[in-house]
Amino acid sequence: MSHCKQQLNERSLQLLKTLVERYISDGQPVGSRALAKDSELKLSPATIRNVMADLEDLGLVHSPHTSAGRVPTVSGYRLFVDSLLTVKPLDKNDLNRLNESFSGPQDTGGVIGVASKLLAELTQMAGVVTLPKRDIVCLRHIEFLSLSNNRILVIFVTNEQEVHNKIIHTDKVFSASELQQAANYLNSIYSGRSLVSVREAVLKDLRNDQAHINQSMLDAINMAQLTFSQDNKQDDYVLTGQTNLMGFSELADRTRLKNLFEAFNQKQDVIHLLDQCMKAEGVQIFIGEESGYQAFQQCSLVTSSYSISNEVVGVLGVIGPTRMAYEKIIPFVDVTAKLLGAALNPKSTPPL
Repeated sequence: MSHCKQQLNERSLQLLKTLVERYISDGQPVGSRALAKDSELKLSPATIRNVMADLEDLGLVHSPHTSAGRVPTVSGYRLFVDSLLTVKPLDKNDLNRLNESFSGPQDTGGVIGVASKLLAELTQMAGVVTLPKRDIVCLRHIEFLSLSNNRILVIFVTNEQEVHNKIIHTDKVFSASELQQAANYLNSIYSGRSLVSVREAVLKDLRNDQAHINQSMLDAINMAQLTFSQDNKQDDYVLTGQTNLMGFSELADRTRLKNLFEAFNQKQDVIHLLDQCMKAEGVQIFIGEESGYQAFQQCSLVTSSYSISNEVVGVLGVIGPTRMAYEKIIPFVDVTAKLLGAALNPKSTPPL
């Protein structure tokens, strides 16, 4: 993207900035007359059209078939966000509301819920907050007991002493020794891992070449899949306001919405994205296809990690259309992350 910027003079950059801001503001393709009026550069429409053609050649803008105007591409948004954006300080009313919302005593779940709700309400997009990693449920031990009619009682222990029971239905009858063997195998490979990674590992193991594992191992993995299927999932993150996304015309296509809501429901793609954000400090932004996931191609994700006792333990963010007011969303996400971390730190004082 820096290569693109080097090829542009100040005039071209100013016009690109104006075009992106105008498009974010009203959602309509931007024509040369509107740019001439908004950019304050005193350029003729013909000159602006030439600059637009250059920006289009560089892949920074494109023309929808139905319009003479242009809209930013993902590359155009990326250049805008990285180099041209003027971040605005948070509105005082929003800042006061954030401070008040985090000020009272609340448990971890309550604070996480508050953060997700605020992100959704104040942006009118979807707010997402991962649970602190230290609170993620880990598998410690699993046992199987045979019941009648091909049913098996699964007893599994998570974290330190939380005991869970679940009845699963299998296709064949297992002896007590086979169930013990299955439990020993699963305890040896999955114990100590989070339920999220157990689910992923189980699916991966089932997809892999099954010639390399014997039938008893395959049976054990199948039982693990029945035990840790999505209907038994731990809430790894709290998502609020996803219905807000139905109000944006660029996301309102039925197939697009269906794919988006399926991704929210299955959670795996969202978890992978948010885990990537935990590896870097500060605000992270994925625009359109940068996320690597088909369902989020028309979306942007603006995130920031939050910390407890100087240890990064989670991520929060806003999911919305690529046409979002980045200059407002970025500081909002940044401040909310700091306040959430402060609220979860037992001996801290709010940073703002």
